[in-house]
Amino acid sequence: MTQRWKQRFDNYEKAIGHLRSAVERESLSEIEQAGLIQFFEVSFELAWKVMKDYLEAEGYLVKSPREAIKTAYRIELIDDGDVWLDALEKRNLAAHTYDDSILDEFQERISHEYFPRMDVFYHIMKQKRR
Repeated sequence: MTQRWKQRFDNYEKAIGHLRSAVERESLSEIEQAGLIQFFEVSFELAWKVMKDYLEAEGYLVKSPREAIKTAYRIELIDDGDVWLDALEKRNLAAHTYDDSILDEFQERISHEYFPRMDVFYHIMKQKRR
């Protein structure tokens, strides 16, 4: 089980690379915006699962995304637990939202709030991966 987080991290590394490419684009078409949101959803899912697997390898018992985020924050694996919890909530809402204004706001939050923290987490875990 100790190596599971490393295997999942490899997938996270690929997913966040796709998200990074979408975030770095200056303007997005409707299709590209949908792609950005999908890349976020996949990357976020892998991020919390990497947290969970890593925490379990370290001896913590984690049963949910919320618990993984709170524990990761408590042990300083991530630096802004509230933003991560907000991302969790918004990710769940976005899957069922078709309102363009809400999706536009979500795209902004992904680019300026969620992705930067996910990228910091990526670099922290990359160091631990070595």
